[in-house]
Amino acid sequence: MLAAENIVLVSGAFRRSIPVADMELLAKKGQAQGLLADLLRFSNQNPVEVGKLLNQSIPLPLVLVSRLLNTRIGEALLDRLANIVYPLKTPGAGVPALRSALVIGIAEGDGNLSPVSFLRAYPNREMEVNLPALLALLQKANSISDLVRFFSESPLDGLQGKDSGSR
Repeated sequence: MLAAENIVLVSGAFRRSIPVADMELLAKKGQAQGLLADLLRFSNQNPVEVGKLLNQSIPLPLVLVSRLLNTRIGEALLDRLANIVYPLKTPGAGVPALRSALVIGIAEGDGNLSPVSFLRAYPNREMEVNLPALLALLQKANSISDLVRFFSESPLDGLQGKDSGSR
């Protein structure tokens, strides 16, 4: 069976590969090597903690996920993700590759999916990650979490307390 062997980080002319074996080593032993070690050091990430994240699995019902991925909403989600992650040199194959990796990863994980099992199920030897698109998504995610945090720590809470105390 075909599986991802390299994660290729791409930004314009910049291209660097991280072997999936390095990700698996990080997941198993919490030890980073090569470019992965440099990236973790550069981003001030603890290799042991990142290794734990790589091992975390999410229980997902296979039939439900498979059906969802074949709906218009699922297609739209896959299409957006396929702008970030796709087979190297064949960005048009991103949607089927993602769908396949998710379904096979869940099936082989007995109803669970982890980042490592996703990589093992990815149907191409090299998975390209478009760094500018990934960073834009992360920035949007941060802004959404900032927005949620703003409203959850809202100054209106203080006003409600003052208002109710003056009655």
